[in-house]
Formats: sequence, structure tokens, C-alpha cells
Amino acid sequence: MSRFGDFVSIVLRCTEVAISTFVHITYGVSLLSAALFADACELISSGSISKSATVTALEEAVGADSDATSENGVEAVRASTPIVEGHDDAPIVLVHGIFGFGKGKMGKISYWAGAEKRDDRILVPDLGPLTSIHDRARELFYFLKGGRVDYGLEHSRMCGHCRYGRVYESGHYKNWDELHPVHFVCHSTGAQVVRVLQQMLADKQFKGYEESTNADWILSLTSLSGVLNGSTRILLDGINPEDGRSLMVVSLLQVLRVGVVLYEWLDIPLLKSYYGFGFDHFDMSWRKIGLCGLVKSLLFETGPFASHDWIGPDLSIHSAIEQNRHLQTFPNTFYFSYATRMSRKFLGFTVPTSIMRIHPLLCIRAFQMCQWRHPTHAPLPYDGYRDEDWHDNDGALNTISMLYPAVPTPHPHCQLGPDYKDGQSLQPGMWYYTLIEGDHIFFILNRERAGVRFDHLYTSIFQRCRKQMRRLISPPRVQELL
Repeated sequence: MSRFGDFVSIVLRCTEVAISTFVHITYGVSLLSAALFADACELISSGSISKSATVTALEEAVGADSDATSENGVEAVRASTPIVEGHDDAPIVLVHGIFGFGKGKMGKISYWAGAEKRDDRILVPDLGPLTSIHDRARELFYFLKGGRVDYGLEHSRMCGHCRYGRVYESGHYKNWDELHPVHFVCHSTGAQVVRVLQQMLADKQFKGYEESTNADWILSLTSLSGVLNGSTRILLDGINPEDGRSLMVVSLLQVLRVGVVLYEWLDIPLLKSYYGFGFDHFDMSWRKIGLCGLVKSLLFETGPFASHDWIGPDLSIHSAIEQNRHLQTFPNTFYFSYATRMSRKFLGFTVPTSIMRIHPLLCIRAFQMCQWRHPTHAPLPYDGYRDEDWHDNDGALNTISMLYPAVPTPHPHCQLGPDYKDGQSLQPGMWYYTLIEGDHIFFILNRERAGVRFDHLYTSIFQRCRKQMRRLISPPRVQELL
């Protein structure tokens, strides 16, 4: 009977993985196809190749109009004109989440559903969709300041990748410092990326900037469905709940791992001009590692999945606990969090609020997360852990994770009251949180799903960045100048 039960369990697991894989691949292919189709239509209708990402990719493939490259062969990126200086004109930087993309990728598709067009001082970086939070934080710094991305000598050696990445010939906000801070608006994993970046700034971890960086370079952080305390979904997807790092043999993430390794190894310029997973610094192309290197990557001997230097482990509750132990909530930075939820209580059980309103990509996981039970063979992630606290979710993340950093100990927090519109006083060093009815991708990719709520959310966020935040304590250098 026990063997029969194990057999049934394996069959059900394989079936669930097959269905999840099909749904995710279908959605990904549809997005990529839409981007390719839009560029092809523009090329045909305009008769011009100057704006076509497809033609640009083909030119790059044969070496035409190539930019300067770093010694690691990574393409240099030419930055746009720097943002106007000044505290009141601080740029707003939109930081995407897992599987996301920034400006210049996916053709005409906007990850932010066009929200970046609602203000004339917005930057949209393109970071590694699956790279680790550490690596994305380093990339974000150099995107703004300019220069060659330096992942750090010790980290690079430990994780087995190149120390240097792509080159930003001119920073998108080169004058970024405590006198010219920035606002960050982050979706999903983007919130933790900026928190790690702020800690790096405070700890003087960027070579050549040890005398200048501090936490006051960031004026505000707004988290949209941010992963502040980890997620149980990543365990359902295949991260081992015993250590929060390794992969289970039969899982969606195993399928993802194989697909990513093959995609990076094939290194097709046309496809990577539209979408890449961000692992160029691992040198996974067939041109560099050959067939033997591919086999080693697939067998967990080399690459990001062997060293756990990718986003999956960073999303576990285990990782969030370690991060929250040393990531500070700084006294001169404003913090805001919008948590999403698509679940409710019904007859004592947590169930999805409405199947019709949850994106098909998230439906299966929404049900599973509502009924989550931590495996009995795995130790509890923290003292006081209760399964029921983690049942409310938006199909991708647990609602408890999105409110404010809470594990292992809560950071200063306060609910954003309904009277905020009438002038609620805002204080730095405090996580202001609010709850929104919606799934994890409600405010990205497809504006029509959110309707007027989309406009209201981003309008209020951008207006707050522009008009309603002033530091009560001036940075030391400002006081010296006064």
C-alpha cells in the first residue's frame, strides 16, 4: 500500500510539473512572439530598419555597428543623457522582478505597462531576470553611475563567474550621490535588490567609491508585491525546504534550469537581443565552453545552478531571514509597500477570491499556496512559524511577505491609513504598507487588467515622490555646505 501511495504521489507530481511547464512556456512564447510580431509589423509598415530590434540583432550577429566590448566580451551599453540634477528632480528608477525586463528588451512590450511614460524623469534598467539579488544589485549601481559592472572579487571566485560584466559607458544618472538621491519603485524581487543595494552603499562595498557612498543615496523605496520575507511558492516550484537552496529532482525549476542552460549555451543573438536570462558573466556560450561545458552545466558541476548564484534560492524564507538579519531600514529613507492578495476565508479555509480574476499563469499555485503545509521532515524556518500565516497570497507570493520585513524580527512599520490623502504625516525610517486586491502581475504588463486602479496607483506613487517627501535630517555634506 505504501509503494502504491508513493507511485500515485510521483504520478501526481509529474502531472503537476508537466501542466505548470506547459502553462509557463506557452505564456513566455506568446510574449516573445508578440514582441517579434510588433517589430516585424513596424518594419513592414515603415519600410525602415532603424527602429527594428530584429534587424539590429541581426546586425550585431554579423558584427555590424558593434559597440566597444569589455575584456570579457560583454557588449558595452551606451547610456542616455543624464537626468537633470537637483533634489526636487530626483529620478524614479523602476526595478523589475523575476523574469522581468527593462527598456530595450522585448521590442515594444513594456514590463511596466506604460507606467514609465507618466513622468519625464523615469529610468527603466534591464537587469538579469534570473541572476541573484547580489548580482542584480551590483548591475543596478553601475547602470546609474556608469562603468564596468564589478561583481566583487571574493563573490566572483566563490560563485565561479567573471568578476566583471557589461560596460555602461556613461551612467544614466552619473551624478548620483547623497546630494542627488533617487527614488526606487520595485516590483517583486526588485524590492530586495534595492534593499541589498542600499546596504552595499552603506557598507562602502563599491571599489573606487569607498569614500562617498552611504544609505542616503536612496531617498525612497516603493515595493509593489515585493519579496521581503521569502515565499512558499518557490518551495512548490522545486527549491528544497530543508536547506532553501538545492533543487528537488522532479520540479518546475528543474525544467527551467535545463531550458536556461540550453538557451544560454546556444547563445542566439537574435533571441538574446529580445530576452536574456542575465548569465553572460558565467560564460555559458558554446563558443567558450563547448559541448563538455554544456554537459558539466547540466550535471550541476559548473554554472549558476551549481553555485546557487541565481534568484531561486534568494526567494526562500531561509534566504530572507539571513538577508533581513543584516539589511537595515535606514533612518533617512522613506519606505512604502503595496501588498497584493487574491484569497479569502471560506468555511474556515483559505481559497482564491476569484479564478476569473487571477492570471492563468498563477492559478495552480494560488490554490496550492492557500493550502500550504510545511513538510514535517524539514525544520521550521523560524521560531513562531505557522502555516496559516502564509496562506493568503496573490498567486506568486504570500501576502505576509509583501507587507514589511518581518522575519526573524519586524522592522519599524505602520499601515498607510485612509486619511493619507488628507495629509497623513510621513516619516523616514518606517515601512508604510497597504493591501490591494489583485494578483502578482496586476500592475505590470497589461494595463487593461487593472483599469483605472493602474492609473491611480502610479499617479499617487509618482506624486508622492515629487511632492510629499522631504528628509527631516539633512545629510552631513548638506549641513557642511550650509
